Amino acid sequence: MSSTITAKSITRAKRLSGSVRMPGDKSISHRYAMLAAIAQGTSKIHSFAESADCQSTLDCLKKLGVRIERQGSDVTIEGVGFDGLKASSEALDAGNSGSTIRMLSGILSGQPFRTVIGGDASLSRRPMKRIIAPLTRMGARIQSSEGGLPPLTIEGGNLVPIRYELPVASAQVKTAVLFAGLYAKGVTEVVEPHPTRDHSEIALRQFGVEIGHEGQAISVRGRSELRAQELTVPGDISSVAFFLVAGLLVPGSDLTFHDIGLNPTRIAILDFLRSISGDISVLSSESRSGELVGSVRVQAGTLGGGEIPVEMVPGLIDELPVLAVLGTQTEDGLTFRGAQELRVKESDRIAAVADNLRRMGTDVEEFPDGMRIAGKQRLHGAEISSYGDHRIAMAFSIAGLVADGVTTIDDSDCVRISFPSFFETLARTAE
Repeated sequence: MSSTITAKSITRAKRLSGSVRMPGDKSISHRYAMLAAIAQGTSKIHSFAESADCQSTLDCLKKLGVRIERQGSDVTIEGVGFDGLKASSEALDAGNSGSTIRMLSGILSGQPFRTVIGGDASLSRRPMKRIIAPLTRMGARIQSSEGGLPPLTIEGGNLVPIRYELPVASAQVKTAVLFAGLYAKGVTEVVEPHPTRDHSEIALRQFGVEIGHEGQAISVRGRSELRAQELTVPGDISSVAFFLVAGLLVPGSDLTFHDIGLNPTRIAILDFLRSISGDISVLSSESRSGELVGSVRVQAGTLGGGEIPVEMVPGLIDELPVLAVLGTQTEDGLTFRGAQELRVKESDRIAAVADNLRRMGTDVEEFPDGMRIAGKQRLHGAEISSYGDHRIAMAFSIAGLVADGVTTIDDSDCVRISFPSFFETLARTAE
């Protein structure tokens, strides 16, 4: 099998095929590591995410006095219990990881010491007011850069429980409040405008914490003891999304993915692709440690396209860049609105996607909260700007598989943020 993939340059693929294993899910890995750190006993986490973001979480926990050993994808964490974290002598570096800074801030808000946590230039432009507001209500004292931006200085301790209605659905904000609630005396409750990914609730239950769930309200009782666990992280469906789109677009392709997380709050990508006639099958599924895990098969075919329902957009927010690429090859094109959150990700993803699609010769209309992409367009190889954003780099690598000529991705190393082996994995499947 000859590959069409190099580190930065991609040419048209004849076919994609094979059985593929994805790296561990990033969202779950972050949560398991943070809870293992404040649990009693030693936890072992298998198939821990290979991403730089999740390594940032481990590095921050080490600076807080947690002993962590990593051998490949296996991570051993010696929990220090609720009151065992130690003040770091230097600022915590969350790198590019919004998950790290937002969720860990919940735990830091319960500590009787001062912590500074920041990150790289991209993270320093990402909004933190959404966590500052509820954590401050609980009693933490948090200072930020102008506009509520990182770095954050958190002085924690003596938290009080609150009932917090999320102004905008966000699993990271929900998690920050629930994690802080572990340190408050009483019951802390978060009310969601609509359901978000529930990995935190599942992980908390696995570590022995009783979680209340009534309607759109999720609650946790403070000072519930966490017990160490041995857990395996499912494959990351957000990483699979790029290969699902590739498998649908490259003629004759047939790919199967094993041990993939199929949590119902994360499979909007499967539901949407099926809705536009994508040939995607779930071959098997079972529950492991509270998470649904299974195998998925994708085969190439003709896709309808259309408009993504606005209520589906929050569940597809990370996949929208690659879905925009897919839209160029559908019968009816693709339109989405209600995705203003994309403007404040690692890059302005709406602007980045529109710019790169135009570089490849396509017709695209940009909105403040979305875009419209015409269908049945011919893509032309181009020099693509990743904007230092891993999802932009990966999305346009997929575009290169169906484009004429050579597509070159600048700063392709940014894929390390979430999927370091992306190009190698793609090369193994391509002919």
